[in-house]
Amino acid sequence: MGGGAARMRKSGKANKTGRLEDAEIEVLISDIGGRGDGIALSPSGVERVFVPLTVPGDRVRVRIVGRSGEGARGEVSAWLERGAESVNPVCRHFGVCGGCALQHLAPAAERAWKRRHLVEQLRRAGIDCADSVVEPVAAIAPGERRRASFMFHCSGGVVAAGFNPRMSHRVVDLEECPAMLSVLAAKLPALRRGLARILKEGQSLDGMATALEGGVDLLLTGPLEMSLEMREGLAALAEDADLARLSWRRAERESPEPVAHRRSAVIRFGGVAVEPPYGGFLQPSAAGERLLVERVVEETKRMKEGVWVADLFSGCGTFAFSLARRFKVSAVENDAAAVASAGRAASGVGGAVVVVQRDLFSNPLTALELARFEAVIFDPPRAGALAQARELARSRVPIVVAASCNPMTFARDARLLVDGGYRLTGVLPVDQFPWSPHLELMASFVRS
Repeated sequence: MGGGAARMRKSGKANKTGRLEDAEIEVLISDIGGRGDGIALSPSGVERVFVPLTVPGDRVRVRIVGRSGEGARGEVSAWLERGAESVNPVCRHFGVCGGCALQHLAPAAERAWKRRHLVEQLRRAGIDCADSVVEPVAAIAPGERRRASFMFHCSGGVVAAGFNPRMSHRVVDLEECPAMLSVLAAKLPALRRGLARILKEGQSLDGMATALEGGVDLLLTGPLEMSLEMREGLAALAEDADLARLSWRRAERESPEPVAHRRSAVIRFGGVAVEPPYGGFLQPSAAGERLLVERVVEETKRMKEGVWVADLFSGCGTFAFSLARRFKVSAVENDAAAVASAGRAASGVGGAVVVVQRDLFSNPLTALELARFEAVIFDPPRAGALAQARELARSRVPIVVAASCNPMTFARDARLLVDGGYRLTGVLPVDQFPWSPHLELMASFVRS
């Protein structure tokens, strides 16, 4: 049995379309899907079966537990043979907590899969990339994550702190997490104690913890009323956990309310100290951020000093302040809190960085507005930069450098640039998310 073929056991059956119903089957995993699940084929070859925690070469007995538009979902009921790329996970919670998907895959195989997935997305968009264009994956070591989204849930007077298992609202209480900086995991015992005095039975909160220069910034989100008692409890929590900052909001779209600001918490971009917003977006690791910034600096080093560069979707200024050493930078961002943070920092760099608030999804810089820039850097959210890419494709900007955390939307936007006359000269994949299916990248385009 090979090539992803499957054998149906007597306990299961397939309907007339070849789809599996209430089946237990033996499969040979042949590939890995976009979410990190192993993939096999149904006995008829009609339907794909997605099996978490498996790697190519694994021969397993699988119980069908559900279905989506992509195919059937299976769970391993018995291991028959392990694939050559299978390794032992390093964390006791792996397979349960939902934070990691690929600890069981050899690191070299994980990097190769991520690069192959990126190349596949580009080719689907009609961009045929040679090996010289898409570079090997630059891997960031585990344990470097400086941001973590925790879930807290109170049950029986005890607060569990950790992550949700896949397709579950249950919270797996973490005893360790080798994916993140140790300073973040070290805060969990104090957070459990403090929140146990605040949360009532059955109540839950989300928490975004970020390690900054000066300490940990914690933003709590949940539909609770901010009473005087709760405010006092949160202030005591910040003291007990030795947090630099603690803030609160009822829902994600609300602005955070500061509760405790015990000391300055900053991050430095190009040597410029920036105090980010409460729970504000940053690159997930300092090492990954350095690689991305170095690539931007490399791609712009041949430009004359003093020319104008645009940093679009600029956040708090990750690229803008590094570029400000040689250029004048227009940093454009929609998030008001990020604009305010970058604006305060920009006041100390002599006008080299001009920060502008603008929604680039609904109101992108037009080709005419882009005409004054010698280079454009853009780093959009996972949804990509469709509207802005269309305007860039119409522009005459000589150099475009694109960062992305989503190869699919990047490939779409890259197709627009290529159709507009740009040439894709290089793609650096940066694995800032080891053991997860996610991949960061930095791509360079030049006007043909």
